[in-house]
Amino acid sequence: MIFVRQENLKTGMRLAKPIYNRKGVLLYERDSKLTVQGIESVKNFGIIGLYILEPAEPLPPMTEDDVEFERFQMVTSFAIEDELKELHDNGRIKNIANLAASVIKGYGRLDHKINFVQNLRSKEDEIAKHSLNVAMLSAMITHKLNVKLSEQNEIVTAALVHGVGRLDIPDEIRQKDEKTDDDKRIIYECKKRGESIIDAVFLSTPSIGRMVSQSTRMLNAFDRGEEHNIKKPVVGSKVLAIARVFDNMTAMSNVGEPSSEVSAVRFLMEHEDFFDPDMTQALIDSINLLTPGTSVELTNGDKGLVITENRYNVLEPIILSFADNTIIDLGQKMIYGDLAIKDIMKTMDNRNVIDRDALKRAGINL
Repeated sequence: MIFVRQENLKTGMRLAKPIYNRKGVLLYERDSKLTVQGIESVKNFGIIGLYILEPAEPLPPMTEDDVEFERFQMVTSFAIEDELKELHDNGRIKNIANLAASVIKGYGRLDHKINFVQNLRSKEDEIAKHSLNVAMLSAMITHKLNVKLSEQNEIVTAALVHGVGRLDIPDEIRQKDEKTDDDKRIIYECKKRGESIIDAVFLSTPSIGRMVSQSTRMLNAFDRGEEHNIKKPVVGSKVLAIARVFDNMTAMSNVGEPSSEVSAVRFLMEHEDFFDPDMTQALIDSINLLTPGTSVELTNGDKGLVITENRYNVLEPIILSFADNTIIDLGQKMIYGDLAIKDIMKTMDNRNVIDRDALKRAGINL
């Protein structure tokens, strides 16, 4: 599988991922060949490129959940983009209630974990995709925390609109890997203007603006290495802070390499004095991280395969070592000391490398 930029697409190339229009209608199925019309559709949608299968490459497996996840992301991000523009330019909301309800229906009532796979973002759609992902993560976290539906709805709404101020951030600053102090000041001012817009539009539900403001203040304080001075942050602000950090760390964009989900979760766990441990656990309980079959790299340089999850500490599963076929239980600190998972091995389109055949060869059946 390779990533091909829009300008380099050619007819006859085989699609690794489906293409949908703005209404969610499937235009091109996976493994179908690109046509002149298909390439034109990609350009019209503003998609910066596609994942393409190499000539002899078999179609990689995707679950129904994975397919629906990608369809939902693509379609809903278009709608959020329109909504944020209307909110920013005219101080109005048209469809935000329906969007929040849709996110909660799809991801705020799940009875199982899902693969939270990040798609590539461009400067044109990164704010909308970030807002959507924060909303989806917030819906899953609040579901695990048993937050009542009315509060869940307000938290998801806050997640959807929290990025409106970022529309004012100059492109040259947004695309920088390292921000200067002046850049950070400009970003902060843009976010504050966004908060004013949110406060004005959601006068009847001030908790929405409060969640956005508090989560931004918390994250700004964290970036400065300071304690935030919010005496009692509301639940929603703490949820938003975790969802925003997780999505920012794992997002695929043209700027820098994304962190893996494992690295992002480890980061949140290491800063439990700042990020509520119960909410981080709710995130862990919502997404697949180190499921059996996942290929990993260990801190000693060896590679291995997860064969059993650890329900008490997701970062310490039982591993089958590729080096000598030994079984390593990372939870047994008396035996393995500081040996740990360095990271997950990823495919080019940001999916975990899953090798179920290797499990079967080792005599392990799931």
